[in-house]
Amino acid sequence: MNENVEHQVPVLIVGGSLVGLSAALFLGRLGVEHMVVEKHAATSTHPRGRGNNVRTMELFRTAGVEQAIKDAASVLADNHGILQAPSLAGEEQEWLFKEIDPGGGLARFSPTGWCLCSQNDLEPVLVDSVRANGTDLRFSTELMSFEQDSDGVTAVTKNRETGEHTTVRAQYLVAADGPRSPVREALGIDLTGAGELFHNVSVTFRSRRLAGVVGDRRFIVCYLTNPRADGALLPVDNEEKWVFHLPWHPDRGETLEDFTDERCAEHIRAAVGDPGLDVEITGRAPWHAAERVARRYADGRVLLAGDSVHEMSPTGAFGSNTGIQDAHNLAWKLAAVLAGHAGPGLLETYEAERLPVAEATSQRASSRSAEHSHPGYEPAPSQGGPGSPSGPGGPKGGGMLPVVLAYRYPRGAVLGAEPQQPVVPQGMRLAGDPGSRAPHLWVRRAGERLSTLDLYERSLVLVTGEEGGAWREAARDVARRMSVPLDVYEVGAGSGADLVTEEGADWAAAHGTTGEGAVLVRPDGFVAWRETGGVPDPARTLADVLGAVLRRD
Repeated sequence: MNENVEHQVPVLIVGGSLVGLSAALFLGRLGVEHMVVEKHAATSTHPRGRGNNVRTMELFRTAGVEQAIKDAASVLADNHGILQAPSLAGEEQEWLFKEIDPGGGLARFSPTGWCLCSQNDLEPVLVDSVRANGTDLRFSTELMSFEQDSDGVTAVTKNRETGEHTTVRAQYLVAADGPRSPVREALGIDLTGAGELFHNVSVTFRSRRLAGVVGDRRFIVCYLTNPRADGALLPVDNEEKWVFHLPWHPDRGETLEDFTDERCAEHIRAAVGDPGLDVEITGRAPWHAAERVARRYADGRVLLAGDSVHEMSPTGAFGSNTGIQDAHNLAWKLAAVLAGHAGPGLLETYEAERLPVAEATSQRASSRSAEHSHPGYEPAPSQGGPGSPSGPGGPKGGGMLPVVLAYRYPRGAVLGAEPQQPVVPQGMRLAGDPGSRAPHLWVRRAGERLSTLDLYERSLVLVTGEEGGAWREAARDVARRMSVPLDVYEVGAGSGADLVTEEGADWAAAHGTTGEGAVLVRPDGFVAWRETGGVPDPARTLADVLGAVLRRD
């Protein structure tokens, strides 16, 4: 019998891929001790999951790893568009879009932007960061079983190299263990949605000649539509390393063994339109596109995130981004509950906020696949083909930014949100409304230029104007009496403000309030509450607000 080692930790994270590592990063930044167990021996080696959207990059910026990720992604920094063509050798082609941010309009909303960094390049950055923050990260370690009670979770893990079993006692377990989540299945949590959409085989290959065929077309992906050899081509280094997604039809009897090196190479040559193309197959990995969302995100002290609670079509890279944002939403709530600043009921808002976002986003991802005619995808008639206006994102080529940046929490740890408002608005509105991501403004603090979004990570933040001195004094008093970390900033154009706005900026107008009002922003950057002016008793008001947001009974 293997020796059984006991270990205690506040949070056990099951799964050490993108979402699990992101959860570890965010928890570590908040000072929460945790352990991560990952059954694989190391990070991913396959170039996939490359599209990190602007909201995800905002989170990584606040967590201090934005530049390291950009450095890891530098080889693809100039790849922007999505191309569709019968072949790369012919003249016929269509850019579904040529620039991610044409005209630079995104700068009005965010201090950062999209970043094309494949999972095999991103995960090592996260590993280095979480280990530097003290994460107990254990590869080749598998969750064997878990049981929970009113005080915590008892899990048994196994080191797959040594056979050693470890009993881990945690106050909370976070499952980021993938689409076939053993944790979710053990809890009996059902899934809803359209189910399987299509199947592909992702093939990595080398070709020196292909760069010449591609020329100066710096695409993120090229959908090649030859009906006899369709697929999706993705550059890895724009020179000799590439990925090609081949349609796979298991419903027609096709097996993975059918995708031999010879078949894959010939398919790639035919799709590209160059019969003499040099193709050296270096790897293959099957993947399955699906639209599924779990009915529940939690069961007692077990909380789930990422693919364990939602699967999405890969078009638009919504899935991994939604999972990383799950982890960020959950991290600050776990930190607040574990520190005693919030009541356990705060964790109930995790599902209330994130499940509707997953439902809306998964629908948009499926619509995006229909719009782009993703190889292997045959949408239902209700979704239509290219140009279909179906889904919350709207018509072809549009609607991306509201889905990735302007989604809202109509219910949850917010006060004053409109419960009936759509999770994804029709247009871009980031105006300080409760339940929405707080507005971005460039300000100076002690001479340093930063975004207001950079302020939101380690505590609740109350933002008010230079006329809002009463809010400032009340906040200090209430934070002390309630033992709640609360930073307060006065914003204005005057030199006496904590945060000095740039010329022409009006923080109050940007946040939908007045100079005498106040806005409470959560550690995840979402507006928890807003008061447009002064009130007779700001201390009483703030105490009531904090108690409600943090579920302090």
